[in-house]
Amino acid sequence: MRYDVLVVGELNADLILRGDVEPAWGQAEKLLDDATLTLGSSSAIFACGIARLGLKVAFAGLIGDDMLGRFCRDALADRGVDVGGVVVDPAQRTGMTVILQRPDDRAMLTFAGAMAHFGAAHISTDMLRTTRHVHVGSYYMQPTLQPDLPAIFAMAQQAGATTSLDTNWDPAGTWAGLDTLLPVTSCFIPNEGEALAIAGTLAGTPPANVDAALDILAGRVSLAAVKCGANRAIAASGDARADIMPPRVAFVDAVGAGDTFNAGFVYGMLAGWDLADCLRLAVACGSLSTRAAGGTAAQPTLDEALAAG
Repeated sequence: MRYDVLVVGELNADLILRGDVEPAWGQAEKLLDDATLTLGSSSAIFACGIARLGLKVAFAGLIGDDMLGRFCRDALADRGVDVGGVVVDPAQRTGMTVILQRPDDRAMLTFAGAMAHFGAAHISTDMLRTTRHVHVGSYYMQPTLQPDLPAIFAMAQQAGATTSLDTNWDPAGTWAGLDTLLPVTSCFIPNEGEALAIAGTLAGTPPANVDAALDILAGRVSLAAVKCGANRAIAASGDARADIMPPRVAFVDAVGAGDTFNAGFVYGMLAGWDLADCLRLAVACGSLSTRAAGGTAAQPTLDEALAAG
């Protein structure tokens, strides 16, 4: 295998605006505490996080021939990710998310750009057949990719790879389309709100709580984990269950923490660790990533994560 992990997904930048303020219409100007332009997108942050842990990672995605596209591609490459699968389309514009970060919450505004046009035609079949694992993030932000993703995951599994999925939030609120995808998903890693919504859609009735949602999801995939922010993280595989409290860190912002959690969890899975150890590494990775602004600046090495966990 040429790669440990092939990440298939969206590639865009994040502009993070920090301050305890709210924007106001009427041309009112307010001052912020900080502003950071950084690599964004769930898939790209995951790729950087798992490369930081020491695995050989490649990325397949779509960008425009513009400043933001070059910024994103270079940021991936600087973090050791193979960007040979990143396609440049001059007809597209690279997307951006503006994140309004307050001390206790955040709001996000996204221009999808090229990510909405990324699909199977942009993915190298050779890359799919020469990797140990395929990961996809932001499923609901990629309408062109969605119809072909079950076949892409099936092709990877037929070549001996495992697969993982983090849908992220569904802006349309339907939480649909996973019935044919979850059977070819080895590892499913939503957050608490996503898990509750998706489990309710799959079961036809809202689950009583996040633990009940995990049980529903674990009935559809071999391995499932749910991120519950600073409170806990839970995981299930067959009859096995794990429940871990994250370590406390000097918090700056939570951008990308869930994606870095995913990187730790998939690392443990690929290493053959038991469920509790996978979850322990995941929560350590996710927690440590909150020490700096943006999703990639504070991602830990494996030694740092093991020491914190």
